[in-house]
Amino acid sequence: MIRASIAGASGYAGGELLRLLLFHPQVSVAQATSERLAGTYVRHAHPNLRGVTDLRFVPAAELAPCDALFLCLPHGQAMDRIDEFRGVAERIVDLSADFRLRDPDDYVRWYGRSHPRPELLDGAVYGMPELHRDRLAGAALVAGCGCNATATILALRPLVAAGVVGQVVVEVKAGSSEGGNEASAASHHPERSGSVRSYKPTGHRHQAEMLQELGGLPLSFSATAVELVRGLLATAHVFLTESIDEKAVWRIFRRAYADEPFVRIVKDRRGIYRYPEPKILAGSNYCDIGFELDAGAGRLVVMSAVDNLMKGAAGQAVQAFNVMFGLDERAGLGFPGLRPI
Repeated sequence: MIRASIAGASGYAGGELLRLLLFHPQVSVAQATSERLAGTYVRHAHPNLRGVTDLRFVPAAELAPCDALFLCLPHGQAMDRIDEFRGVAERIVDLSADFRLRDPDDYVRWYGRSHPRPELLDGAVYGMPELHRDRLAGAALVAGCGCNATATILALRPLVAAGVVGQVVVEVKAGSSEGGNEASAASHHPERSGSVRSYKPTGHRHQAEMLQELGGLPLSFSATAVELVRGLLATAHVFLTESIDEKAVWRIFRRAYADEPFVRIVKDRRGIYRYPEPKILAGSNYCDIGFELDAGAGRLVVMSAVDNLMKGAAGQAVQAFNVMFGLDERAGLGFPGLRPI
C-alpha cells in the first residue's frame, strides 16, 4: 500500500481528497493536517466521513515520512515551505497555484509576488494527464491545475493542435465552492442566493495557465458566479481560421480523446442533457465537452463542464497521482455522479 498524507485537509479540496483516498484500493491515508483543527476528528470538518475514518487532524509540524504528500494549502504556502515538505515525501502533488506556471515572471504578473524557488518550476509537471501523461510518470513534484483552466484547456487544446483556432472568448459560470470554505461577504447566503454575478470579467489568474498550456493563443476570459455549489460550465466562442464542417470537428475531438478515461464528448440530438451539464457531474472526475458549429459566422461554440472539486481539483490530483505511481489511472475515481441532485 502507498502511504499518503494530506497537508491542509480541512478545506473542500482536502475533504474530497480524503474521501477519494480512503476508498482508493492501493492507498493508506497516514495523516491529515489542519493547524486550526489539530487534535479533532476529521469527521468534524467533513461530516460525510462519519463512520469511515477515525483519523484526527495533526499540525503540519507532526507530519511523518510517507510515500506521497498532497498539499491543499492557501496559495503561497507551498512555495515558501517546499523544502520542509520534500523532507516528508519524495513525491508531492500540490493543489495550489504555486508550481503551475513555468515562467517566474508570471507569478509577479498574476499573483503579485516573486517566486522564492524559481529553479523548481521547470521540473514541476502541470498535472493534467491528458496533456502531460509521459512526464507525470515518475514525477517528483506535480502542480494541480486550476478548475477554470482545466475545463477551458481540455475544450480548446484539440482545436489548437489542429491549427483551426484564430481567437477565443471564454466565459465560465462557476459554483460557490470554487471560492473555498472561508466565509466572505460574497458567500453570505442572502447575497449569493439567486445571483448571477460577474466577479472577474478580466484578469482571472487561471488565464495564465490557459495561455501557457495553449501556446499563447489569443484568448479572453471572464468568470461569473451562479447559484451552484459544485460545478462549472465553460463556454468558449472559437473564431475559426478556416471553414470546417461538423464531421471535421467530431474527428478533431475523437482523435484527441477517444482513449481518455475521463473526457467524454457530449452532443446528443435531443433531450435536456444534450450538451455538457455540470449538475450531473457532481462527485465525478469527468470532463464533458460538447460543441455547436455556427458555420455562417465562422464560429464554433465549445462547452465544457466539470465538478470544480473533482476534475478541477482533488479528482484530477488523484488521477495524476495514479499516473505518477504507475497505477490504473481510474483507481479510486469510478464514481459516475448523481442524478437527480
